[in-house]
Amino acid sequence: MATIPIGAGPTITAQRVARRRYRVFFRNAPIVPLLIVTVLALVAVLAPVIAPHGKLDPVKPTQDRCLAKYGTADCPYVDNVPPFWAHGGTLDTPLGTDFLGRDVLSRLMYGASISLVVALTGTLFAGAIGTVLGVLAGYMGKWWDQIIMRITDAWLTLPSLVFAILLSSVRGPGLWNVVLILALVFWSRYSRAVRAEVLAIREREFVKLAEINGIGKLTIIWRHIIPNVMNTVMVLFSLQVGVAVIIEASLSFLGVGVPPPEPSWGLMMAQERESLMEGRWWLAVFPGACITMLVLSANMLGDWLRVRLDPQLRNR
Repeated sequence: MATIPIGAGPTITAQRVARRRYRVFFRNAPIVPLLIVTVLALVAVLAPVIAPHGKLDPVKPTQDRCLAKYGTADCPYVDNVPPFWAHGGTLDTPLGTDFLGRDVLSRLMYGASISLVVALTGTLFAGAIGTVLGVLAGYMGKWWDQIIMRITDAWLTLPSLVFAILLSSVRGPGLWNVVLILALVFWSRYSRAVRAEVLAIREREFVKLAEINGIGKLTIIWRHIIPNVMNTVMVLFSLQVGVAVIIEASLSFLGVGVPPPEPSWGLMMAQERESLMEGRWWLAVFPGACITMLVLSANMLGDWLRVRLDPQLRNR
């Protein structure tokens, strides 16, 4: 007769609960957006390994690339090669080449890493700045609240894209300049939302008990306030990533974002916009399709995360 070891009951129950949570998670999760974001993230990380024509191809012009790779200026790749399904296309360059003979597929892969790094890093910095200011304004109150919120209100009145273009014109094009600009553009959204959350949290019993016991304000903020606003911060982060991708692509398209020859998706669209009138539509459509898929997927994941982390919406 089989016996159940002592202590196995709670472990088995916990495992069943965990499996049930995983099943509920994957049943309700937006699988297609999650798959798209995962694939783009993997492509961004593995671009130097899986790019069809090596590390130098996406950024180097034809002559420089051939001198580095073959030791001769007689390049085996020519410019404006169509995709493999069109007349004159080849599987060696599945999505064709641009006006400098650079492989479009390789540049799209490297462009994924640039777009994701800029959008995620800029949004992360904005979230850190806005969260700190929102917590200080909501919990400390008094003149902290007045100063921070008046600056936040003024910041929120500025149009995001116009303000980003202005900052880019002042700072000049550059990858890390775009990261700084995104942080300066988006921090006010976090500050306003986090402050509203903190105003409700600071009146709850566990915060009042901590204050009565003489715990310092900084300790209360670190142990009690910030952990309870992270759900709001995570939702805002997921929703702002898509907007950050659009702004980065817009700045690169206008020539004040990521500078050439880096293969930014927005810059690829800007360099090939004239090709639309010449019949080479794929050169501008492919990076535009990548931007569209990433933004839509990020927004759908952000909306799903908002529902999952909000008890009122989750129980409807």
